[in-house]
Amino acid sequence: MQAYTIAMISNKQLFLLNTAQTSTTPKMLEIEHASGIYLYDTSGKAYIDLVSGFAVSNIGHRHPAVLDAIRAQLDKYLHLTVYGEYVQTPMVKFAEKLVSVLPSRLNNVYFVNSGAEATEGALKLAKRFTGRSQIISCHNAYHGSTHGALSVMGNEEFKQKYRPLLPDVSFINFNAVEDLELITTETACVIMETLQGEAGIRVADVDYMQMLRQRCDEVGALLILDEIQAAFGRTGKLFAFEHYGIVPDILLLAKALGGGMPIGAFVADKRVMGVLAENPILGHITTFGGHPVSCAAGLANLEVILEEQLVPTVFEKEALFRELLVHPKIREVRGMGLMLCMQLDSFQQVEQVSQLCGKEGVIIDWFLHCETAMRIAPPLIITTAEIRKVCKVILAALDQLA
Repeated sequence: MQAYTIAMISNKQLFLLNTAQTSTTPKMLEIEHASGIYLYDTSGKAYIDLVSGFAVSNIGHRHPAVLDAIRAQLDKYLHLTVYGEYVQTPMVKFAEKLVSVLPSRLNNVYFVNSGAEATEGALKLAKRFTGRSQIISCHNAYHGSTHGALSVMGNEEFKQKYRPLLPDVSFINFNAVEDLELITTETACVIMETLQGEAGIRVADVDYMQMLRQRCDEVGALLILDEIQAAFGRTGKLFAFEHYGIVPDILLLAKALGGGMPIGAFVADKRVMGVLAENPILGHITTFGGHPVSCAAGLANLEVILEEQLVPTVFEKEALFRELLVHPKIREVRGMGLMLCMQLDSFQQVEQVSQLCGKEGVIIDWFLHCETAMRIAPPLIITTAEIRKVCKVILAALDQLA
């Protein structure tokens, strides 16, 4: 009788009944399959994914090279043991490839499962290496939702119900040179997004980033750059810090790192990373970090980005978005590459545009710390014809606003 009753309930009803919800208003799209920049619902309707699964699907959904790599690894082994004990070829090859495209001081990769875990590991590493406790983050920053990551989130509204959090965390204003003096010899690390994502795509000034790097060097603080959203070509460079002529001490990666599979990483110099291995031993532990299937997928994903030369096309596509997204209701289009933000006047407008675009098969969304703006971050493989199509849909939605 119970099985019969459950069989009569739709997937959407079961979704609301049995899975934890993150809001009271989920989109409730039921996706049957995905390919390239498109998602398809159970009726066969196609949706252009204009947010890339939130900065994950830089090469699109289910790229054939990624699927081939996954299938090949499935025939060998899945999880074997906790991270760091066995020599696993997918992990070794992926780390080697990552290091080959990074500056020489970023030569040691610690694989985890997500961006938040990368943040957690990096904060521990900085405190352990420097012997200091103070952490400096930015107002309106977002680095994940676990307790440590939440501690360095720069929005009190999302934190106040979960206190107490990590002690000795201070905040500075992004792009404010005068605040850099707050970084002192007591500071273990400064953690900062290379471009602020959930703040509504705030781009740092080159001079500011270079002065930040210099200040950290002066006082012996480690600079952690969070590129969980910005890496792997999204900004028109393989890594966003390349725009600024600086190199972080610790780099955070996730989202597009795995080509659709769950994986994260923090990357540092071997001299820095080595402190986690002793005194005490096992200074950071993860069971599934560097999962062989995720590493195989991640390696294939990075090879696609490089071999198909996706990064050099990004600025041309950004220019086309900026050319087409002109409307009295658009206050500003800001950002870099295909990490863009369309500023409107109110959350009500954002909700209306999102709903209207969804009806026309375009998925667009807002920002955690900037609810009056809309995220435009399509897969890097989007064509100029598809850009023209989505911009036409967006403009038509804006025309319908009161």
